[in-house]
Amino acid sequence: MELPFAINLEGKNAVITGGGGVLCGVFARALAECGARVALLDINREAAQGCADEINNNGGEALALQADVLKKSELEEAKNELTSRWGECQILINGAGGNHPQATTDKEYYEKGDYYQEDIKSFFSLEEAGIGFVFDLNFTGTLLASQVFALDMAEGNGGDIINVSSMNAFKPLTKIPAYSAAKAAVSNFTQWLAVHFSQVNIRVNAIAPGFFVTKQNERLLFYADGTPTARANKILESTPMRRFGREEELIGGLLYLLSEGAEFVTGTVLPIDGGFSAYSGV
Repeated sequence: MELPFAINLEGKNAVITGGGGVLCGVFARALAECGARVALLDINREAAQGCADEINNNGGEALALQADVLKKSELEEAKNELTSRWGECQILINGAGGNHPQATTDKEYYEKGDYYQEDIKSFFSLEEAGIGFVFDLNFTGTLLASQVFALDMAEGNGGDIINVSSMNAFKPLTKIPAYSAAKAAVSNFTQWLAVHFSQVNIRVNAIAPGFFVTKQNERLLFYADGTPTARANKILESTPMRRFGREEELIGGLLYLLSEGAEFVTGTVLPIDGGFSAYSGV
């Protein structure tokens, strides 16, 4: 992988939750290129293993660990395995997250009578299970992983936590109320935790990606023939750079926040969005 710039992470152990995903896989490869040993934690061990194998085959050092970020006991088992192999975690990237159809409305705007239309999923029809799953996966999973992996940092020599927020935290998107609220909670929690850990040498920051094409959203953004959907066109019209982000364009922000040059930076949520958060529409 070609990095925009390199930092020295030799001797550091990094844990990435959601490590089997597209964006977190990019994070893992970048940190490995900088010399870190990388543990990819995912509920789908096979997905994490694929990225770990790639890193190992390219001369890095990576480990795939299976754990559900909503089950603290599984996170603790993963931590114990990491510690027995490499030692304590110095870098935690909370990347696990996502949305769910049960927490998504069909329409952007409610119109009278929508609730009574069986073929329309309105705000009033959103299922509690879906809402809870989305909020917990994004926010509670970030909190629990921080509890488990940051304890050694707090009682030891400190470290870095990078959370993954979203543009939804700045301006909620239509149709996805639970995801928007959860990412706003992640941003708020980032600031809270940065203050809480400020005396024990732990910096806590977040990146807030704009619109990147992933396995989760590809079908929402593109038709089978590769042409953009109506929602994709609306996103592009609201992004001043008029394109979707490329995964590798997240690396610069990530490495900056982990670098020695950012030692006085904590509690920051860094937008990487092609100008989406700055654009008013006129």
